[in-house]
Amino acid sequence: MPAHILVAGGGIGGLATALALSRNRHRADVFEQAAAFGEIGAGVQLGPNATRRLQQLDLGQGLASIAARPDALVVHSAGNGAQLARLPLGDAMQQRYGAPYFCVHRADLHGLLLEAVRACGGGTLVTGAHIGQIETSDDLVCVSSTDARAWEGEALVGADGLWSIARRQLDAASAAESPRVTGHTAWRALVEQSKLPAALRRTQVDVWLGPHLHAVAYPVRGGDWLNVVVIAESAPAGDARDWDQASSIAALKQAMGRSCAGLQTLLDAMSGWRAWTLSDRAPIASAADMAHERVALVGDAAHPMVPYLAQGAGMAIEDALALADALGHGSAAEVPAAFSRYADARWARNARVQAKARRNGEIFHATGAVRLGRDMAMRMLGPKLLDQPWLYGG
Repeated sequence: MPAHILVAGGGIGGLATALALSRNRHRADVFEQAAAFGEIGAGVQLGPNATRRLQQLDLGQGLASIAARPDALVVHSAGNGAQLARLPLGDAMQQRYGAPYFCVHRADLHGLLLEAVRACGGGTLVTGAHIGQIETSDDLVCVSSTDARAWEGEALVGADGLWSIARRQLDAASAAESPRVTGHTAWRALVEQSKLPAALRRTQVDVWLGPHLHAVAYPVRGGDWLNVVVIAESAPAGDARDWDQASSIAALKQAMGRSCAGLQTLLDAMSGWRAWTLSDRAPIASAADMAHERVALVGDAAHPMVPYLAQGAGMAIEDALALADALGHGSAAEVPAAFSRYADARWARNARVQAKARRNGEIFHATGAVRLGRDMAMRMLGPKLLDQPWLYGG
């Protein structure tokens, strides 16, 4: 008999997990703390490893309808604007990895997943559910909300993000550790491309690397909108738990200092800025960091990471399908063994992505001789450095 699984968190990872489980005929009830299912934020880059799995969920056509398909990844110096390296995307990624490289708006991807979960009808969607307590036994898991509601199931998947409550149920030394504030702040902005001068519109992913900072710009929403993100090393921007704080171009410029005219012109053209303080955790050390008995974690609840490999959403989507594959059509009695298989299969890859993202941050923001060596390597070996076969082919 299929299992009854409670999914804490209704973001991209939680919905992808619920959809994958429902397709295996399990009941997946999703508990979201917000008053309504929705998503804030801005752009998300989805490499072939993520788009391939969304296609496996029969979301390929819907995904293509909401995404932009950038034709290249181009890296520039933030100091003088010079091109350092270029990696073809578009047809090249499709041919090499059998799946496209897409850029989407986070809310559009979330909406696509939500529609699919509702159409699947494999469980209940609960809003306003602030999980305050979790109790487990040999056969059951019970979650209670802060407003005294309670739900019972045969397993729990924690998809409740960086500050996960479900994480506390793990039998791991890291379970009680608080996230690490990185000292990096991200500013983001969105604008309709039609409102920009032609010279500022983009069909590719542009990256600028500078001392203690980098910037990224790429199209979303079928190419109609432009997403811009700047990450600079600066004092924390308010509450580390709030990743949607109002900010300004003045605050951004103070943090990033001078950059090339082309980048400054683009930043000045944005109509509004939001900011958030970046936090992460140390790379996963073992399978115990991802599952214990009837509790498993996906996405940021297990392995939050800095966004320097553009794989936060990708790893959550990978987790979702791996967890559903591990459980298959198994019964509730098989959950602990299935969750153990899932964690064994996923932890090392997620740890590698976490570590690589941290290392990329050091390289992107390098100064002095390291920066000069990075730029020289980019010019000589650009495509080989930018492509990630171990990641995109996995």
